[in-house]
Amino acid sequence: MRISELERRTGVSQRLLRYYEEQGLLRPERLPSGYRVYTDGDVTTVEHIRNLLAAGLSTTTIADLLPCMGSEGGQLIADCPELLLDLHRERARLSAAITELTTARSTLDQVIATAPPLVEQAAAQLREAG
Repeated sequence: MRISELERRTGVSQRLLRYYEEQGLLRPERLPSGYRVYTDGDVTTVEHIRNLLAAGLSTTTIADLLPCMGSEGGQLIADCPELLLDLHRERARLSAAITELTTARSTLDQVIATAPPLVEQAAAQLREAG
């Protein structure tokens, strides 16, 4: 299939599909004319890429992980120990970021709670107006 069909089937723009190729995430066949030719497997690969991006992984990390990824019933499967190490590392990174954000939110909540009632009312009016 051509890139326009892959775009239609995945909902991912042609520009982004070309970017995935530049990052080594997709490897379409090239015709002598230069046109890219994609397979049904590329549809699945794009879906996996989107899922991994949504999980917070970078395209660089995904490029390293994809060769070790399998699929069963449309679900990603970790097929090698190195992949599990990377996934655990990424999970720890996300957990640390969540902890930092939770702490920041708590600090903001504490500061907000110190606002006198008149200041809170004025802020509410600004929110309504804006």
